[in-house]
Amino acid sequence: MKILVPVKRVVDYNVKIRVRADGSGVETKGVKMSMNPFDENAIEEAVRLKEEGVASEVVAVSIGLAACAETLRTALAIGADRAILVETDVALQPLAVAKLLAALARREEAGLVIAGKQAIDDDMNATGQMLAALLDWPQATFASKIAIAGGEATVTREVDDGLETFVLPLPAVVTADLRLNEPRYASLPNIMKARKKPIATLTPAELGVDPAPRLKVLEVTEPAHRQAGRKLKTVAELVAALRDEARVI
Repeated sequence: MKILVPVKRVVDYNVKIRVRADGSGVETKGVKMSMNPFDENAIEEAVRLKEEGVASEVVAVSIGLAACAETLRTALAIGADRAILVETDVALQPLAVAKLLAALARREEAGLVIAGKQAIDDDMNATGQMLAALLDWPQATFASKIAIAGGEATVTREVDDGLETFVLPLPAVVTADLRLNEPRYASLPNIMKARKKPIATLTPAELGVDPAPRLKVLEVTEPAHRQAGRKLKTVAELVAALRDEARVI
């Protein structure tokens, strides 16, 4: 079975996000970039399934600028067998990404797609679900445990009141949560080997997909600064503040 794992290049989670002066988006120039944390869990789980003898090949995929090749090399260093870059300078949105991944899943004849549950740059949490719909495959989201046997995937996910367990016929789409595993650190020898491995490059046109945005971002602004708290001397002052100032969120 072949596992396809999308990995996204995002602003590193340790970096303080800054909005561009013109309000057109988040500043990325001169900013440290890294693999989306949830995608680290996804690639780690795929590599573990291969080590268990469940999967025959792990293919990492990234979509975006040429710089995404560095993210793919991280995936190769962790243990992916091959890497594919769909290169485009278009501002990608979840539906376009899902269409490109669907085309790749069919092209590669993948038996399972493991993706991060969401990207930390936009928190959309939509690509995996859209991908499953486009492929007409079963899906399980927010996975905290995955087991493959007998042509089925048994997936456990955390919900507000406990755990849910689903049994999905393969092929399927699963999105990974942080509790799924603890991603390994890539060893120096594997990092060096990954730098020498070729990365296949495709374009959206070669996959028959138009990635043009369907949504237009009007403006990006900083969140409002949180106001400092204050002490009230009497119950009457508290009641007045709750009545006149408190806001229901």
